[in-house]
Amino acid sequence: MPGVLSLSSSASPFPYAAIAIATYTDKAELSYDESASGVSLQLNGSTISAEDEIVRALAKEGGLSDDSAKEGPLAREIPLVLTVASIQTQAYFALAKSLPTVTAFPEIVAALNSLDDHLAFRTFLVGHDISAADFIVWGALKGSIKIVGLLKNNKHQHLLRRFSHIESLESTQLAIASLAEAKSSKARSNKTAASFALGLQNAKEGQVVTRFPPEPSGYLHIGHAKAAMLNQYFAKMYKGKLLIRFDDTNPTKERTEFEETILEDLALLDIHGDAVSHTSDYFDHLYELAVRLIKEGKAYADDTVQEQMRKERWDGIASRHRDDSVEDNLAHFEEMKKGTPEGVRWCIRAKMSVDNPNKALRDPVIYRCNLLPHHRTGDKWKIYPTYDFACPIVDSLEGVTHALRTNEYRDRNPQYQWMIEALSIRPVHIWDFSRLNFIYTLLSKRKLHWFVDQGLVRGWDDPRFPTVRGIRRRGLTVEALRQFMLAQGPSQAIVSLEWDSLWTLNKKVIDPVAPRFWALSKTNLVPVVVKGGPAEVEVKSLPKHKKNPEVGEKQTVFSSNILVEQEDALTFDDQEEVTLMDWGNAIVRSKTTDSNGQVTAIEMELHLEGDFRKTKKKITWLTQPTSAHPLTEVTLLDHDYLITKKKLEENDDVKDFVPPQSEFREDVLADANVLTLKRGDIIQFERKGYYIYDGENDGRREFIHIPDGRAASIASKATPGGTSTPKEAKLESTGASAAGKEFAKQSLEIPVDTRMYKVAPIYGEGDIIAPADTKMYNVKPVYEL
Repeated sequence: MPGVLSLSSSASPFPYAAIAIATYTDKAELSYDESASGVSLQLNGSTISAEDEIVRALAKEGGLSDDSAKEGPLAREIPLVLTVASIQTQAYFALAKSLPTVTAFPEIVAALNSLDDHLAFRTFLVGHDISAADFIVWGALKGSIKIVGLLKNNKHQHLLRRFSHIESLESTQLAIASLAEAKSSKARSNKTAASFALGLQNAKEGQVVTRFPPEPSGYLHIGHAKAAMLNQYFAKMYKGKLLIRFDDTNPTKERTEFEETILEDLALLDIHGDAVSHTSDYFDHLYELAVRLIKEGKAYADDTVQEQMRKERWDGIASRHRDDSVEDNLAHFEEMKKGTPEGVRWCIRAKMSVDNPNKALRDPVIYRCNLLPHHRTGDKWKIYPTYDFACPIVDSLEGVTHALRTNEYRDRNPQYQWMIEALSIRPVHIWDFSRLNFIYTLLSKRKLHWFVDQGLVRGWDDPRFPTVRGIRRRGLTVEALRQFMLAQGPSQAIVSLEWDSLWTLNKKVIDPVAPRFWALSKTNLVPVVVKGGPAEVEVKSLPKHKKNPEVGEKQTVFSSNILVEQEDALTFDDQEEVTLMDWGNAIVRSKTTDSNGQVTAIEMELHLEGDFRKTKKKITWLTQPTSAHPLTEVTLLDHDYLITKKKLEENDDVKDFVPPQSEFREDVLADANVLTLKRGDIIQFERKGYYIYDGENDGRREFIHIPDGRAASIASKATPGGTSTPKEAKLESTGASAAGKEFAKQSLEIPVDTRMYKVAPIYGEGDIIAPADTKMYNVKPVYEL
């Protein structure tokens, strides 16, 4: 039975050697306990708490101990060698123990020099196989940022070789991955715990009721996702209930179809309410309460035109109808209810204040006319309550205990409480949190509608859209989204977030389970003859994920005739040894090019005994297609932001900030294993990135690129000379294309606004030629025309 190695992910110094040897020998399972004060090993009924003793014990248990040969014939024949080995091991353990305490730079360099000299003609520190000494020294080096930095200077090549080898072991990678996951889990839980440390005001387990009240006038976007997830989080946290309520008080915008799509969007986020209701369920009761407010002198009818009313509220001027009689107000409300020409001129306002510093309290409108039929109540009503009037009332009626609202409503919170107090109904606690904003992202329904209406996107589920459907279609997982939202918590900070942290979280979720496949760009594919390859086509079963066998196996076709990408072929030097991934090394014997410098054919010779760790180029390849083993035509899609400005201002016209192209297509050939995929499956095309299978389009399978959080995958792709698309013609008609091109032009011309006087260049106006002593090959400037 394996032992258990217990430790905290924040242990300092961190026992890298212990976790590495535990996974290498497979003699102890890693158990991260954030409350642990140190590291301990439970093995064979005993407990060991010192890292050096843990490493020795696991090495011995796994047959790696430097003293293990003492029991065999070698020990009897050459005891002196064993004694020397034992002394060396002790010396390396002592060195590993002292290294973290050394701060003087010369002493660190001296230690590294000694290790480097020792490894100049040796593979291992002690003996002819990996030992406890290798792990304990590697762990000491790994735990020092200063030492790792020195090693990267490449002045200790032999030591760096050994360090890199142990770090590249699959077992070591698994150990490091487990540490990263433990740290990530701790960070998430700590951030969440900190965010929710205060909990909900006066919350009682089993009695908390939250609600998510979307207006059925469009699709949910990522901002709604935060509100929905936080409401669900608190409901589960207190073992309460989550209500889904459609705020359907505006017939002009609302449709039944949007209710259905919102419920589908919530299901995509794994959010399911305990009950679904509508504000329209309470129209009769809301009407009665409005009449009551009028009778009690707390509301009045007003026919002031909108612009004048807005100005009067701003200036703190009372309406001329503010003190009208109750009878007049009720008569006007009755006309409104009938929807008469006289009635549509009027509205009902709450009599809160004329000149309160909080302008939200300056007699807000609580009822207005709308003659359009309602999608649920038909022509029954001609008057509808405003959200600010209906929300607190329905919250109270439905038993909501805590209303979570974005802090853009903060000024209206006193208004919410006024309604409850004026009507003497059950109070509701309010919890504010910040609205979610992302750079280069539009959350306005009106502006998103514009893109749909102009045909610049395929619909509300376009992967460029921040809608729930759009981001899910682009490969964002519910788990990553949930972790991100809970990490934000009910924060009050109003900021525009970068997308990188969200996509980085997503990568951590998908990487361990995404199967690996290959795809090659069809542009100028290069045929390769592989000498020493199989005489006949061979098919082998290989794992879809080298580090996770549970993902399954795929069929890989081997042949003496393969294809590689032009981009790879151009980099090959004559007689260079490269690695053909999942096969082995091969030596480039000859390369044929045409008059344009394009590679047209390559001849390689297999060299399977070669060391893949020594090659600089690891190449994906595919066997040339045959009738028995065809390749699959595939399109890879990548997407840019929909706007070229990080944050649009109030007066910005969206069409002035649309890039000339925001969808990019690449035709590739993929191995036939992709034919088994179902729509929505997430994979990795090795050396290209993560993709989600989006289904077939005109007989071709399409895969949408999933950003991985790295700068290159999330950077704006607006560049000069973008390829024209059919959509660009529509863009030009709105003026957007020209603006997008101008943005791209200006992105390379950064104006400098300075009052500094001009200084002539000391070398004159000509080009400066600065010779550099370098072995680097020449690279053509990226902006050179």
